[in-house]
Amino acid sequence: MPDWLAAIILGLLEGLTEFIPVSSTGHLLLLREALGLTDERWGSFVVMIQLGAILALIALYFGRLWKVLIGLPTDPKARHFAISVLIAFIPSLFAGAFAYDFIKGYLFETPQIICISLIVGGFILMALDRWAPMPTQFDAMQLTWKTSLLIGLFQCLALVPGVSRSGSTIAGGLLLKLEKPAAAEFSFFLAIPTMVGAFTYDLIKSGSDMDLSFGWLIGLGFISAFVAGLLVVRFLMKFVSDYGFTPFAIWRIVVGSVGLLAIWLY
Repeated sequence: MPDWLAAIILGLLEGLTEFIPVSSTGHLLLLREALGLTDERWGSFVVMIQLGAILALIALYFGRLWKVLIGLPTDPKARHFAISVLIAFIPSLFAGAFAYDFIKGYLFETPQIICISLIVGGFILMALDRWAPMPTQFDAMQLTWKTSLLIGLFQCLALVPGVSRSGSTIAGGLLLKLEKPAAAEFSFFLAIPTMVGAFTYDLIKSGSDMDLSFGWLIGLGFISAFVAGLLVVRFLMKFVSDYGFTPFAIWRIVVGSVGLLAIWLY
């Protein structure tokens, strides 16, 4: 398969999976392995194209985010929300910086761990979808700072590829008695600083290995992720309200099982 086509396919997969609890990174790494993309730069590609999906999220939520931004000097609710997202982001910021080399050097290169994480996370998500505590919090923009911090700690679990950033934050939200759409929406908001931070850190660490011949592939993946992300975010909230998270849990279990079978056979 030509590199340009692989970049587009990986970008589409990123945009389709970034905001649903199935682990976009896990899917990308498994597909990268299946396509035989052994160049180390493809590992950075997987991280860097996530910014395309995040820009899709910003585009769709621009009105609400802009209202928060301009309201920071005068609106206590806007400041409360901004601080909540910042508090939730801080744990993964430090954990990711501390464990970067181990994650990129070992976990990213171990498909078995990704597959097992997908399966285990699928069963956990299915159980939470059915037996989560009765929700008492319904507005993703008005969480307590304690709740935000705890969700941020849950997000640290996603440093293991296959766990899923959105899956871990949504699961944490459900355990902390957030309504399902509110848990998904706060996961959206938290994705913005988290993915921008991951992109920036990886660019600093690996940017010297990039050149123009590979940079245009990242551009293709970036655009593909942006387009696919627009489609997913636009329809996800209604889907979650109607069907919950069990369909995603089943998908995780199937993909993880097929991946383990393929590893065992080959």
